[in-house]
Amino acid sequence: MLPAAFLTRMERLLGPEYPAFLASYDLPRHVGLRFNPLKTDAPPALPAFGLTPVPWEPNGYFYDPAARPGLSPFHEAGLYYLQEPSAMAPAGLLDVRPGMRVLDLCAAPGGKSTQLAAALRGQGLLVSNEIHPKRAKILARNVERLGIANALVLNEHPQRLAQRFPGYFHRVLVDAPCSGEGMFRKEEAAVTDWSEETVAMCAGRQYEILCSAAELLCPGGRLVYSTCTFAPQENEGVVSRFLKAHPDFSVAAVEAPWFAPGRPEAGKHLPSLAPPPPGRGPLRRGAGAPGRRPGPGNCRRAPLSPAAGGGGLRPGSGAFAAGRGLPLLRRDAVPGAGRAAGPPGPQGAAGRAGAGPGEEKPLRTGPRLGAVAENRGLHGGL
Repeated sequence: MLPAAFLTRMERLLGPEYPAFLASYDLPRHVGLRFNPLKTDAPPALPAFGLTPVPWEPNGYFYDPAARPGLSPFHEAGLYYLQEPSAMAPAGLLDVRPGMRVLDLCAAPGGKSTQLAAALRGQGLLVSNEIHPKRAKILARNVERLGIANALVLNEHPQRLAQRFPGYFHRVLVDAPCSGEGMFRKEEAAVTDWSEETVAMCAGRQYEILCSAAELLCPGGRLVYSTCTFAPQENEGVVSRFLKAHPDFSVAAVEAPWFAPGRPEAGKHLPSLAPPPPGRGPLRRGAGAPGRRPGPGNCRRAPLSPAAGGGGLRPGSGAFAAGRGLPLLRRDAVPGAGRAAGPPGPQGAAGRAGAGPGEEKPLRTGPRLGAVAENRGLHGGL
């Protein structure tokens, strides 16, 4: 039985789509896997898995649940990672390229971190952080199982990382802990633990994490914020509050035709959260608000491969889509900001990667929820 307050809110949000949304709980769940290009450039055909491509992830495939690929030795060898197809979207939107410094701030169990590592192709640095020690161990095992050599696994609080890595990363992913409404069909505990108070508590925590992520991102970088919940308070609400407090960030459009648009009216009191006008590019702000303290130093641009892509989705035109889609935020450069020095010494436990399975947090249906923050820096953007 789904929570009554949840159903009331979803009916109000979805209107005529609500009956189809309710009926989807009785439909079979889509499951997927993502091949690991660090292990092989030519994955086996695996006809028994009944694979069909995931449109938004070049290495992603839907599979037949009866095939149970988690029991295959290919899984133990790190040839692929079991991951919900919708959960493959945020890492692709981060547009990671070889040579970049990348942070996955809420990384366990490691699906998105391993996806980001595939985009780095062994060049640059991936820092995968998880605040909970037991989950950090699972994260480390998956990093080792997939053969990632340029990753550092941390067990730290985001605020402490922000103190040690100010303005250091070209890309930051925040797949934030949330009320888990997208987990209702898979996990009964997600239903019984849900309450409107939990939604409010999660929104406050998400905002704090996002503020720490902003300090970690260098001018010219990009930040993706995602959740696995439908609650506007945790999606558009968090993004709009963040934008109001961070005028050097702004929403950018994203070309993602596979996903439904979000609900920008949840943050309509902020002009920066409105969809871009027709014919205009991604939303941008100026060089910073007058009197605002300069942000972190401008980081050196990492060497990039001209042909390197970041996971299959490219920024482009389109409406804001934080509710059930994935918008972009941009962070603008601060004039006069100095270059970042070498990597600051991280403080905290660096977990050793180990072997073991682990499935990514699933979504019941639709894409991963969230926002992307991109920074058009002094170098013209990365």
